[in-house]
Amino acid sequence: MTDQSPTIEIESAPNPRFAVILMHGLGADANDFVSLVPELRLTDAPAVRFVFPNAPEIAVTANDGYVMRAWYDIRSFQSINEKVDEAGIELSCATVRQLIEAQNQRGIPTSNIFLAGFSQGAAMTYSAGLTHPEALAGLIVMSGYVPSPSFIDSRLSAANRSTPIFAAHGLYDEVLPIQLGEAARDFAITRGCKVDWNAYPMPHSVCAEEITALRAWLGALLAASS
Repeated sequence: MTDQSPTIEIESAPNPRFAVILMHGLGADANDFVSLVPELRLTDAPAVRFVFPNAPEIAVTANDGYVMRAWYDIRSFQSINEKVDEAGIELSCATVRQLIEAQNQRGIPTSNIFLAGFSQGAAMTYSAGLTHPEALAGLIVMSGYVPSPSFIDSRLSAANRSTPIFAAHGLYDEVLPIQLGEAARDFAITRGCKVDWNAYPMPHSVCAEEITALRAWLGALLAASS
């Protein structure tokens, strides 16, 4: 099932030169991280366009076929990175490429675009970001994991081998245990990426300390590229 709900866009200031495309988690929607924009307080940074797309509505096997927003199907929550829906990941990677191209057409080059996501959206950040053919500004991974190492390795882009990554995870995450986040971190590092790793005493969520660290990381990259 497909859904044509509109993408949400918020600009931190007029005439943005940078963009952050942020993908929500399983079962959420584009509104889920809209509140992050004012919390980041990027008032002294170059203008940024935040883009919040909606995943399609599909039947999710692990939820007894219940239809919800998902970037790809989850076959089992107990073995979330086994028997992976690589066809669904491929389709969502194509959607991400279209979102990047849309920003290109509006004057923002790929080198000024960050991919970001939470949970399943963070898994898509790894999958789409490390396989994108043009160099991105960076990847922001919040409570994420690599759903299929083989999918990425077979499509790994030389352009994004050194892409800076901000990765954060909860020490008490019962949805995606921190070991999944650590494995994803190590996967990215061994492929040449520079990962700023952050772990916090929180469950499957985002905390104030994480937002503060993300503000500093993102602000430094924006300033360096301006």
